[in-house]
Amino acid sequence: MSRTRELSADEETRRLAFVRERALRDEVSLLNDAKREGEMTGERRVLQRLLSRRFGELPGWIGEMLEAADTKRLEAWTDEILTVDTLDELFKH
Repeated sequence: MSRTRELSADEETRRLAFVRERALRDEVSLLNDAKREGEMTGERRVLQRLLSRRFGELPGWIGEMLEAADTKRLEAWTDEILTVDTLDELFKH
């Protein structure tokens, strides 16, 4: 207990503990961001494959729209792909 008090009284030790804790939080945040980005990349790939199978070769603007879309928009397009007749109708382009 006295050793703990001694260490917590040391300013450099407290600073290092703070820096380590912040680094661990940053690492977890980066890993979560990477996981979400990986999931979105997978969603984009699947949607692009479905679009290609349904409508044939895709124009360049489709890739741009897929890249700019968030998860909610990608899911909506995936849900709507079976009910639309054209790419323009799906993307309201």
